[in-house]
Parts: sequence; C-alpha cells; structure tokens
Amino acid sequence: MASFSGVSAFAQQAPEAPATIRLLPEDAQRGLNGHQQNFYYLPPGVEGENYVNAGFFGQKLRPLLAGNQEALDQLDLYKRQKTQFLIDRIVAVGSFGLYGQQIFAHGDRQYFDGATQQVAAGVFVASLVATLFINRNTNSYFQRAVGAYNGTNHGGHGAVWPRLRPDGLEVGQLRSGQPTLGLHWAVR
Repeated sequence: MASFSGVSAFAQQAPEAPATIRLLPEDAQRGLNGHQQNFYYLPPGVEGENYVNAGFFGQKLRPLLAGNQEALDQLDLYKRQKTQFLIDRIVAVGSFGLYGQQIFAHGDRQYFDGATQQVAAGVFVASLVATLFINRNTNSYFQRAVGAYNGTNHGGHGAVWPRLRPDGLEVGQLRSGQPTLGLHWAVR
C-alpha cells in the first residue's frame, strides 16, 4: 500500500524544467549576416522569462558548456569572430579618422589628393567589405554552441558528412591475394 502512495506523490510533482539551454526566440531566429548584439539565454532547468545576457564574447555561457568540447569549440569560433569584428571596427574608425584629418591637413580642403588619403580611404572600404565576411557566420557559431550542448546540431555546418558516411565497411581478400577494403551505402 505504501508504494501506491509514493507513486501518487511522484505523479503529483511538477514536471522538471528542461535540461537544455534555450535562446531568446528572436536570438534563435537570427540568420546569416544578422545583427551583432549579445545573445540572451535561459540556463538549463530555468523556466520563465528571466533571460541571461551571454556577454559580448559569450563568456557567461562558457561555464555551462564546460563538459562539452564541441560546444566549447563553437563558442571559441564565436569569440574569434567577435574579436575580428572589434578589430575591424577599430581599423574602420581609425582609417576614417585619418582620412578626415587629411582633408584639412594642408590648409584648404583636399578630398583625394594625397597618398595618405587614398590609402586611408582604401583601408576604410576594405574594412567595410571585410565586415560582410566577418559577420556572415558569427551568429551561427553561437547557435551551434548551444545546439551542441543541447544535442540538437542536425545540419548546418558539416552536414554533408553524415549523408556521405558509409553504412558498412568490409575487409577482404581477392583471389589473387590482394587485400581489399569495401565500403557500402544504403539507398534512402
């Protein structure tokens, strides 16, 4: 009889919060070339709307990912991209400032006469183009880190290998005595 009361008490307990990291819905929907703002997440086991800021480099998420090397690798890639983003911004602002300073450097306005101005303008344009490539996958690295922790990385980066991975491996020998390696795939 005591076992039934224990079962009924267990059945009446509130369901546990999911043991996954959940991103703010808007952050989960960020695509390629999305805006470069901080991500917000709910830690494992937390319910509600109290999302935590992950920090500019995702540093506040790192302790939660400590046991998952794939997630940490993706977070490191995210940090690398954010570092490149900061360096790119510094280069852009610096070159724009140098260009602006050179406009009035010789007394009257000169917009594209000196070599310094041309180099500064070229660096600024190159920085703007580099921004496109830097921002292309930055958000997806953070999302992949969370997906790796949650065990939901299906597709995206590296999605070709699971489709090309052989279903079987055979080692044999030909009649001539030559060793052979056979791979086979199932048609799906």
